[in-house]
Parts: sequence; C-alpha cells; structure tokens
Amino acid sequence: MGRRIVSAALLCLLVILQAQLWFGRGSVPAVSRLQDQLAAQQQQNQQAQIANDRLAAEVRDLKEGLEMVEEKARRELGMVKANEIYVLIKPAK
Repeated sequence: MGRRIVSAALLCLLVILQAQLWFGRGSVPAVSRLQDQLAAQQQQNQQAQIANDRLAAEVRDLKEGLEMVEEKARRELGMVKANEIYVLIKPAK
C-alpha cells in the first residue's frame, strides 16, 4: 500500500512538472515566443541606432561647417546663388 502511494505521488509530480514545462509561464512555447520578440526588438534597435548615428553625423556636419547648410538649402529649399540658374531635370518614365 505504501509503495502505491509513493508511486502515485511521484507520478502526480511528474505530470505537474510536465504540465509546467509545456503550458506554464516558462514553457517551451512561451520561451520561443519571447525569443522571437527579442530578435524583432533587437532588429528595431539596430535600425534606430543606424538612424541615430546618421542624424548625429548630420548634426556634427551642421555645427562644423557651412557647406552642409548650403547643400541642404539647395537640395531641400531650391535656393540658388547670385547669377545662377536653377534647372530641374525629371527622369523619363
């Protein structure tokens, strides 16, 4: 009788541990899902870091020289110097 109780208790413990492994908070599917989320977040962080580096370089260029200011004014605002003619060439479709 005593061996049956011990065997039943061990079997119940095994079932509980297996249930936690497959369906609990730290289960295999939950860990896999969290790893996928982590990989996606790391990719987003990498893209944000690249954008931040590009903006930091642009700010540094703007602080150091007027060439960047002139280039941005020409490209984004269409500004021209005295005695210059602005010509816009559109590519053929």
